[in-house]
Amino acid sequence: MARTSTTVNSSHVLLVEGEGDRGFFDQVCRSLALNPAIKVAPPKDYQADYEEQLWNSKQGVLNLLDDLLNELLDEVAPTKRLALIVDADHEQEQGLGYQKTIEQVSKIAADYDFSLTENQAGGLCFKHSDGLAEFGLWVMPNNQTDGMLEDFIKTCVSTNEQSLFDHATQAVQAVPEPKKFKPHHYSKAQVATWLAWQKPPGHGLYYAVYDNLLDTDHALFQELEQWLKKIFI
Repeated sequence: MARTSTTVNSSHVLLVEGEGDRGFFDQVCRSLALNPAIKVAPPKDYQADYEEQLWNSKQGVLNLLDDLLNELLDEVAPTKRLALIVDADHEQEQGLGYQKTIEQVSKIAADYDFSLTENQAGGLCFKHSDGLAEFGLWVMPNNQTDGMLEDFIKTCVSTNEQSLFDHATQAVQAVPEPKKFKPHHYSKAQVATWLAWQKPPGHGLYYAVYDNLLDTDHALFQELEQWLKKIFI
């Protein structure tokens, strides 16, 4: 692909898979009082710049990475700070898994002379050979295991919410067979059910942060916070 204009022209871009992710990470960035210039954007935000159809998905994020890395290295381009947050998904379900996701990003990055300098639970960072340009990658839930954003949320549920979340988990487990959702989507069903029982019910993922339903002192949330600050501050 070749980007022909700059619909998303923020200096700080956090590229995510879709609208649910946008809402969640918008709230995270606000709660941490990060740079207000951060634009949380899924692939479709860039549609006006391309003739071909863009899709909100992990592959959609990876398809944009070439152009965004090219911009990151262009002194006159708007993008100065860049990070990607994608789900690992599950390798057995043709979702790459965390290791192959990291490998795919690394392969794209290598074409622009970026290499992975940190590969740990606390977020990943790719640095350019010039020692100046860099971009971040977080593979949900924790850069170590297969899964997705909902698995991150499950891990960080606050103590006050744990009982209700346990009820949601039991309710999902009790859905009679055959279940309409696949086993690797249990986390999505559990988190959606839990959020459906909030006051008022039926919120998106953003509400877990907005209504302080997560333990922001949990080690995993702290790792995400420190990674975001490293990239964007």
